[in-house]
Amino acid sequence: MAENVILVDKYDNEIGLMPKMQAHIEGELHRAFSIFIFNSKGQLLLQQRAFGKYHSGGKWTNTCCSHPRLGESNLAAAHRRLKEEMGMSCELSYGFNFIYKASVNEGILEHEFDHVYFGISDDLPEINTEEVSDYKYLAIEDLAQDLSHKPDSYTEWLKICFNKVIEFYPQIYK
Repeated sequence: MAENVILVDKYDNEIGLMPKMQAHIEGELHRAFSIFIFNSKGQLLLQQRAFGKYHSGGKWTNTCCSHPRLGESNLAAAHRRLKEEMGMSCELSYGFNFIYKASVNEGILEHEFDHVYFGISDDLPEINTEEVSDYKYLAIEDLAQDLSHKPDSYTEWLKICFNKVIEFYPQIYK
């Protein structure tokens, strides 16, 4: 059964459904979410995408990201995928949203209205190896430097939203 994504307009109003692969080939704007989990030391939990993923395999990215299902809230979807990919649960807070369009592989375009969530947890992930190859915790300053020196090691969406994450970062530890 093909997984569908929710097509949206630039205001995040639902306008239809489309098979995920078709949406990524045609570059249709669709709803997504990204999760950034920090530990109590302020380090970001990064995942390395499984090498067998149809795009961005082996690249490092934020803790978790995916698409909500029809009728599923973004927050419920974020909790579901955090558990499915990283084997973790924690409180999530909404941060911001952004729209981006980026070529991520030959013939694959990510065009997403991305809702960003933040959480704090010292739990160690129990990764789903079909989705995630590895994980690491990295200080935000070290990630900024690594993104500058080795940008091809990271996903496009992480590079695009990173400056906004840095802006939001101090609010996480209020």
